[in-house]
Amino acid sequence: MDLTTAYLGLKLRSPLVVGAAAPLSEDLDMLKRLEDHGAAAIVLHSIFEEQIHQEALDLHHHLEQGTHSFAEALTYFPEPNLFHVDADLYLDHIRAAKASLSIPVIASLNGSSLGGWVDYAHQISQAGADALELNLYAIPTDIDSSGAAVEDHCLEVVRQVKGTINIPLAVKISPFFSNIGYMAKRLSEAGADALVLFNRFYQPDINIEDLEVQPRLLLSTPQDLRLPMHWIALLYGRIAADLAATSGIHDAQDVVRLLMVGAKATLLVSSLLRHGIPYLSQIEQDLAHWLAEHEYESVTQLQGTMSQLNSPNPEAFERVQYLKTLQTYYPPLERRNSMAAQG
Repeated sequence: MDLTTAYLGLKLRSPLVVGAAAPLSEDLDMLKRLEDHGAAAIVLHSIFEEQIHQEALDLHHHLEQGTHSFAEALTYFPEPNLFHVDADLYLDHIRAAKASLSIPVIASLNGSSLGGWVDYAHQISQAGADALELNLYAIPTDIDSSGAAVEDHCLEVVRQVKGTINIPLAVKISPFFSNIGYMAKRLSEAGADALVLFNRFYQPDINIEDLEVQPRLLLSTPQDLRLPMHWIALLYGRIAADLAATSGIHDAQDVVRLLMVGAKATLLVSSLLRHGIPYLSQIEQDLAHWLAEHEYESVTQLQGTMSQLNSPNPEAFERVQYLKTLQTYYPPLERRNSMAAQG
């Protein structure tokens, strides 16, 4: 069975890519285990511009603090902070991963200023990453900033970064643009070689006893698959960029669904955090078994067959399906009887 796929101009052994997640990619031994269990490529955890700035501020603070006490303090460096990741260590991690792995290594970057995006993207490119994923994770909080201004900033980031690197560029976006299709087209035209659908925004929680705002990470569920699947189906064949899916991919059947609508790669995170790295091998085996059982000879034969462009029922992806979906739900019989009695 031929499981190979092409993503970002890279030939991958399968569409099973490990998405950006610190617990899966910070350790070199972990990366080797992921490769051993079938990872076709690995997206390293994101490094944030704020982390780089905080590193420089911490170092400056401790060096300045030391000069007022004793000369030997110039040899002192601060202890690592949970908030920041050493920028040079991240670049070294890329180099070490490339030296140890035979699969593509994709770096991930989240900037907060145009200059920050461009400068560090260049350094990542020079460090030897096979590709770069721009993690466009930002929550516009300025109520005077229009949606068009937000979109224009994203597009300018992509144009500037693409112009400064010599490796393929993926752009991971949110589903909250006013017209996702139009924005996807513009991002592709601005230089994105692939779009990753979709970024998940993590909302804070409230501790009602301690009166504190706290972070709370919730892993994805299979239901989260529906949104990227829907939009990949709509975009397939209509833009030049490759399409990749992330969020809600928990088994081989989920991978099949995404390949059917046109995904070139499926990025797994939550399923591996829940079940462990060996689960990746199981997904690959199940994928190969499903393809053989349904008489497919390759992954590429499957890709796009159920996209809107190729679907025997293209209206299923649009407004007309909304009413049909609502009409498909029926409560259990005993609940219907209770509702009828109350009515």
